[in-house]
Amino acid sequence: MDQIKMKRTGFTRREMLAMGAAGAAAGLMGNARMAKAAVSDMVWATWDSNGHPEYVAGFEKETGVKVKLSYLSSEDTQFASLKTGAAADWDMINPSLNGSWRYIKAGLLKELDLSKIPNASLMYDAFKGTPKVMDEAGKTFAIPYLWGLNPIVYRKDKFDKEPDYTTLFDAKYSGQLAMRDYALESIAIAGLVAGVPRDKVFVMEVKELAEAKKLLVAQKPLLRTYWQTIGDLTNLFATGEVSCAFSWRVPYDELQAKLPMGMAKPKAGVMGWCDCFAMPANLPADKTEIGYRFINYLLGPSYSADVARIGHYATTSSIIRDKLSHEEQATIFVDDMDVMKSFMWPVAPPNYSDWLKVWNEVKAS
Repeated sequence: MDQIKMKRTGFTRREMLAMGAAGAAAGLMGNARMAKAAVSDMVWATWDSNGHPEYVAGFEKETGVKVKLSYLSSEDTQFASLKTGAAADWDMINPSLNGSWRYIKAGLLKELDLSKIPNASLMYDAFKGTPKVMDEAGKTFAIPYLWGLNPIVYRKDKFDKEPDYTTLFDAKYSGQLAMRDYALESIAIAGLVAGVPRDKVFVMEVKELAEAKKLLVAQKPLLRTYWQTIGDLTNLFATGEVSCAFSWRVPYDELQAKLPMGMAKPKAGVMGWCDCFAMPANLPADKTEIGYRFINYLLGPSYSADVARIGHYATTSSIIRDKLSHEEQATIFVDDMDVMKSFMWPVAPPNYSDWLKVWNEVKAS
């Protein structure tokens, strides 16, 4: 298994062991036998693009703890499931950076002890110590671990020019379009098309929301689907049922060798995203200790290398940056960290319940 992984990531076994030793710090490895005996498995609720089985194989081998993957359909569903107790089997969860405040305010997350996460010291400054994962007292409840952008993915052979957000509302492409089933981003995109300035689009009030709703209701019959999992959307691109979608980059990466795929970054604003690791507030002590080891693994060399080389995403840790070629750095946007300044970072506003009401009305229309 080790030999296979080393070949895939491009690092030698010696390099990976050296990085692991540097990142793990003193006490983590010493508790492996105790952890293995105490906990046999952990359920991680995350996106299917973040939690490929091969990404966590190294952790399972190191600890003897099986990581059971529970794939999310939307962050709104994740939040609701935690709040209602419907997700009692989840041990590790995946709030977004800009949506973490909802979970913290609702008392759903366990306070984290950063001294138990040595690799957190290697996080890029943009994520290290961000107040977005803290409560008003400055206590930390989540750790940013993975980030990137959400583009428009499209079939180059179906378009004369690169699409933008208005393309997603164009009747010319009826039946070929798809939008994500997520109120925050979809309503924000409609707001941009309606002319709301990008710095105001995540604080829209009643009037602006009404304009966005009109556009979304008109858009609905043009859509092939509201996608929930990126695997489903990738399959729709592969079968030719969708030719343009607001997406993650996964369909582009997986299909570009077979189909003429394009990835557009709209000038109106590119949606940036950042996923966080957190643990439910009532997680037992033995599983909490495993949870600390897991987030340290997510910020370590093995996960960082696999998700960069296979998924083309960047972790928030700099641990492997200097081991990547310039081309690989550029692919995951760590060649110039200033790129994040051009991103629009979706933020769930205080009136998000109004947004959810609008979104449910659109889908029911």
